[in-house]
Amino acid sequence: MVAIRDTSVFNGWETIRCELLNTRICDMGLRIEDSPLSPCVDRLVREFRAKGLRFKPRFYLTDSWGCPDRVPVIGIPFYLANKRLARIEEEQTGAVENERTTMMLLRHEAGHAVNYAYRLWERPGWAETFGLFNKPYRERFTVRPRSRDFVYHLMTSQDGRYYAQKHPDEDFAETFAVWLTPRSGWRRRYRAWPVLRKLKYVDDAMERIRRERPLRTGGRLENPVERLDMLLAEHYGRRVEQFRAAAQGYVDDRLREIFAPVNGRRSMPAEALLRKKEPEILGRMTRWSGLTEAEAGTILRKLADRAAALGLAHRHEERAEKMLDVTALATSLAMDFAYTGRLIS
Repeated sequence: MVAIRDTSVFNGWETIRCELLNTRICDMGLRIEDSPLSPCVDRLVREFRAKGLRFKPRFYLTDSWGCPDRVPVIGIPFYLANKRLARIEEEQTGAVENERTTMMLLRHEAGHAVNYAYRLWERPGWAETFGLFNKPYRERFTVRPRSRDFVYHLMTSQDGRYYAQKHPDEDFAETFAVWLTPRSGWRRRYRAWPVLRKLKYVDDAMERIRRERPLRTGGRLENPVERLDMLLAEHYGRRVEQFRAAAQGYVDDRLREIFAPVNGRRSMPAEALLRKKEPEILGRMTRWSGLTEAEAGTILRKLADRAAALGLAHRHEERAEKMLDVTALATSLAMDFAYTGRLIS
């Protein structure tokens, strides 16, 4: 009776995590469209439309939440565009945004975007209501826990419920977020608080700008995902080697020894070579390892999938040489798996 070997280790979480940690963030092909973020972004746009606002914020992926200074675009952490990256974020930091907190942060950043799009801080009454926009911005500030001059919206690990007290710009953004949130009941909730005047200021200001074109709609982005050229592991201050031992199906380094991300018209995708020569390579793998064709095929598909994900290629004139090299690699991995149950590399 032939023993059943567990080929699921090739694509287990430990392997996937190691592959992602050893990938540059800019090479991950991340985008907001058709990602887990898309429903939240669409929801925010609908909330703007429901309030009759003409302005529609722009969104981009970056390394943290925020609007660049006086630029009306909303930066969203890249890891929220991919469920696996969100899982790594939670593993590495101990927390990750859910749908509720994502919407709260989007509404807050939308407050900044509206302020910057219409330069509201320069309009009459803004400074008298929220304070001087050009006040120095400090990460640490004195909290007034009993004050009723500020709304409660974001809850941060550092500042608790008092983020609106940090700076006039944050005060406006938090007040706007409460105003924008559907069914927040801000008139009733804050009816006996002095902060109600701020909410009414926002309500009046939004009524005035409904028919206005924004003064600014774009600008320089801070750390867009396309320019985040560090490995994901480096983003978290970690070394890939720390995760390597547990990644039983990791083959990226071995593939990179054979193929390279070659550019130019004479380059051929490594994936195409692996798939075209599959019968020949499979024959060698099963002959030398004793694996079934299905088991060997799982290993070969793993190599082809990773070669495609890494964008590996070879020059046309190197095809015969690369065929020998990748056949030897596939056969070696098959033998490793037959004897150890993992892909040793």
